[in-house]
Amino acid sequence: MFPVSFFRRSLTLGGRLLLPAALLLSLASCDNDDDENVSPNDALITTSTAKPAFAPDIDDQMWAVVDQFIKFGTPPLPTLTPRQARMAPSVTDAVETLLANNDQSAEDFNLTITQQVIPGSYTPQSAPDGLLVRIYKPAGATGTLPAIVYYHGGGWVIGSLDVYEPSCKALAQNTGAVVVSLDYRLAPEAKFPAAHEDAFAAYKWMRKQAATLGIDSNKIAVAGESAGGNMAVGVCLLAKERNVAQPRHILAVYPVSNNDLTTASYQQYANAVPLNKANVEYFTGLYFNSPADGDNRLISLTDVANLQGLPATTIIGAQIDLLQTEGAQLRDKLTAAGVTVNYQLYQGTTHEFFGTYDVVPKAAEAQTYAADRLKAAFQ
Repeated sequence: MFPVSFFRRSLTLGGRLLLPAALLLSLASCDNDDDENVSPNDALITTSTAKPAFAPDIDDQMWAVVDQFIKFGTPPLPTLTPRQARMAPSVTDAVETLLANNDQSAEDFNLTITQQVIPGSYTPQSAPDGLLVRIYKPAGATGTLPAIVYYHGGGWVIGSLDVYEPSCKALAQNTGAVVVSLDYRLAPEAKFPAAHEDAFAAYKWMRKQAATLGIDSNKIAVAGESAGGNMAVGVCLLAKERNVAQPRHILAVYPVSNNDLTTASYQQYANAVPLNKANVEYFTGLYFNSPADGDNRLISLTDVANLQGLPATTIIGAQIDLLQTEGAQLRDKLTAAGVTVNYQLYQGTTHEFFGTYDVVPKAAEAQTYAADRLKAAFQ
């Protein structure tokens, strides 16, 4: 019999149970009676490589992804130019490699995917030539739908529509909402607050073009991961300051929430993978005009920003993550400001886990949790 580590798990995502073909063939060919006790949820992609010193309690499937990411052999980001860093393999590439190596494929979603440009007339404080967005719509959906404006991660320097597409696909499938993913400008070509202004411009465009896009303007949420999670909150701050209607909900996945690189999680996970302290210093050094930008309300959400009046918020955290502490601090700061907050920390997971649901079970759980909170907000 093949070892259990050969197989991808089965999972339920979007209400459909996936039974890997390799697993079914293997179980059908078993001669050992003990093998009959192997359940689908035990059929997981894992690695035989010893777990790392920075995270001895990392989940097996999460470690398989991180181990594959390490095996790509990318030089440390601070030794690369931004252009080179953007070309380096991502965690999404690691998931795709694991699936291919185990004769598996990514979840197949029933979506229509299109792209268009937000005209420059909508972005006078942003990109004068406009901004590209990728739009994910549940196939066959009719009528006016809720929507989610999504901001990808990457420290405002790397990341792309493609790298973070798994998150957008799952959110669209699981919520029944239109997801609009923004290709905002990156640093150092565009310094702070360029990405934040792009994020706000995309939200304003969504509100103004809601009818054309088949979207209910009263049911628009903002969402993002890491730097994108920070911008999701920042959009709401800018909306409050500029007298624009607030989004219906905020989904912030391991958001950048502070400028403090001495927190408990920064100390514990300084050398974590895929995000470490040196990477954060690299990103902020390229995005910030000067260190003083780190103390701007749009960056230091937990100790500078006035969070009163913001929409109800869902925060998802990863245990093995530099940003774990500040995510919890953001929860506490929002709660103190009178904002309803739902917070979930996923043990054994790392930064960037949210889009790894094809391999990591807890990522599938997090996707379901996020979708449930968003659907409740759209009611």
